[in-house]
Amino acid sequence: MLPDPVLRPGGRFGIYVHVPFCASRCGYCDFNTYTPAEAGGADPAGWLAALRTELALAAARLGAPPRVDTVFVGGGTPSLLGGAGLTAVLAAIRDHFEPAADAEITTEANPESTSPELFAQLRAGGFTRISLGMQSVAPHVLAVLDRTHSPGRAAAAAAEARAAGFEHVNLDLIYGTPGETDDDVRRSVDAALAAGVDHVSAYALIVEDGTALARRVRRGELVMPDDEVLARRYELIDARLSAAGLHWYEVSNWAAPGGECRHNIGYWNGGQWWGAGPGAHSFVGSVRWWNVKHPNAYARILGDGRLPVAGYELLDARTRHVEEVMLRIRLREGLPETALRPTERRRATVAVDGGLLTRAGGRLVLTDRGRLLADAVVRDLLD
Repeated sequence: MLPDPVLRPGGRFGIYVHVPFCASRCGYCDFNTYTPAEAGGADPAGWLAALRTELALAAARLGAPPRVDTVFVGGGTPSLLGGAGLTAVLAAIRDHFEPAADAEITTEANPESTSPELFAQLRAGGFTRISLGMQSVAPHVLAVLDRTHSPGRAAAAAAEARAAGFEHVNLDLIYGTPGETDDDVRRSVDAALAAGVDHVSAYALIVEDGTALARRVRRGELVMPDDEVLARRYELIDARLSAAGLHWYEVSNWAAPGGECRHNIGYWNGGQWWGAGPGAHSFVGSVRWWNVKHPNAYARILGDGRLPVAGYELLDARTRHVEEVMLRIRLREGLPETALRPTERRRATVAVDGGLLTRAGGRLVLTDRGRLLADAVVRDLLD
């Protein structure tokens, strides 16, 4: 049984909603998503009814529900719900929680399932931020990734969101796809900038076990680029975005001033959130838990009046410390040096001398070279 999650005082509180439906599965994806053939009869209407129940149970479990500073609807493909469905999700949250007056309310969207009408509905319904999967503008890269949108659709969708009144629009890029060139990356970044977005996320492609991409790599059909190529692509992205006024605030995220994703910053700063939906993770007080994955099991358990918890862990001081260092070091504002233990501070000095970290106002901040080696920096710091 899940221990009572007791909110830590202060700080921001977020709600994450997981929409588990996709029209098709991308070859690199190992997220908790289900195509119609995989869903076992689960559909958005049944999912939404179960979601409403979970949100009601969440508010009751928390006692006095905290003010909600950020909402993030992810997936899966939330835009498959349409404007009415996504607005209903937000209404379900408001039935049990009170969003702050300046709450950041984001939804992810697949460019192919968006339209000017959808963005107008979302803006009128209270959403403040749109995050679109772009990946690349190169047709051969999209083909390797099994993406269904046309090369120019993501940038066009971003422009439509801006025209609908969204000040904050993000485009996700993936670099390091087999067959990709430096020029492919340049053109993708330039297309994102031309769309007028104020935020870009860029992630190196990871080959996840069990995916179609992993099988193709294992058979030798595709060859992944080496670390030197990935570093060059990252530097290319960083230089191009920085020159356009979008600066890094987390290793894989760039934004114009004021365009940072506050919901994700809450994760990186050890904030608290309730994750609703199949497979969603939550973190409140010292308890982290995760829901059952399949939408049918999720709905069945909630139909019995129980939270759909698959497992949980109580985070001790050691685990909290490791996660604080691992996450906060990735931020441009850096990690307070006082957060480190004495032996770790000595190791930080070695990293500073080696050009991987710099000291700024009592904080340790990754250098340009350090960003390329962020995971190694963390491993070297920790006891």
